Amino acid sequence: MIVVKNLDSFYKIKSKKLFKKDILKAVESVSFQIEKGETLGVVGESGSGKSSLARAILKLQEIHGGEIFYKNQNITNFSKKEMFPLRKEMQIIFQDPYSSLNPRLTIKEIVMEGLNLHSKESDSEKEVKLKKVLERMSLKNDILDRYPHEFSGGQRQRISIARGLILEPEFLVADEIVSALDVSNQAQVLNLLQNYKKENDLSLLFISHDLNVISYISDKIAVMYLGKIVEFGKKSEIIKSASHPYTKILFSSSFKMNEKKKNKIKVVGEIPSVLNKPSGCYFHTRCPIAKDICKTTIPEPKQISKTHISACHFS
Repeated sequence: MIVVKNLDSFYKIKSKKLFKKDILKAVESVSFQIEKGETLGVVGESGSGKSSLARAILKLQEIHGGEIFYKNQNITNFSKKEMFPLRKEMQIIFQDPYSSLNPRLTIKEIVMEGLNLHSKESDSEKEVKLKKVLERMSLKNDILDRYPHEFSGGQRQRISIARGLILEPEFLVADEIVSALDVSNQAQVLNLLQNYKKENDLSLLFISHDLNVISYISDKIAVMYLGKIVEFGKKSEIIKSASHPYTKILFSSSFKMNEKKKNKIKVVGEIPSVLNKPSGCYFHTRCPIAKDICKTTIPEPKQISKTHISACHFS
């Protein structure tokens, strides 16, 4: 469904120097693929480039290197006009439902907007799709004439998901969609999304910093650090046989009920600035097993198994 090869995406931001701009390397040399009906979970700390990666794949921000293939079609250099027909098939649910829902539009106008742009169906056929997607998201028809501010965070997030699913996409990006929800709402939203995915063979890119959520929903997991994927593999490989020190630290720090912590790994220091990344391996300033080679040489991804890759000198 999706193939990403050596993807780069940068930002130009204001510099302290007059008339100059700094380059923020949000995504660097990222490669992976997502099969039809598969969920790839992308995990990492804030500032690791997860959201930038998602936006670059959907061509919502500029690409500065590499290639993106959607269903074997190279869309890297597609213009906005060329991308428009694909928008129906490639949808995104943004992190904050309050800011991504237009406060001046009713819920009906919000959910129907994409359908009105992309579908030539009759009004009655659109109404059928609207009722169907609301039922899937456990939303009632009486919400349609109301506005976003009248709903709770969990309800707004389900409305955002309904807006993304009404077009019946084949590829969906879910960007931190449960991070602001309580546990009961998280479970409800995740189960609704999982059921839709199974019924419609949906391919999903799911972004989160919560490893318990990632472990629940993913088929494969990509671990990002300062714009790079440091480890990639099947869920079972990453959870049971993590190779990269950063992945081990992430899983060591995750919390699970009724589970005693054993061999907890402590991370030293703070995540470096994206504008001033370390030389060599980006993680060496915080890594408990770093050696001199880590300070000077960028580690090449190593094949641990056919599906498991780790970018560490000592994997």
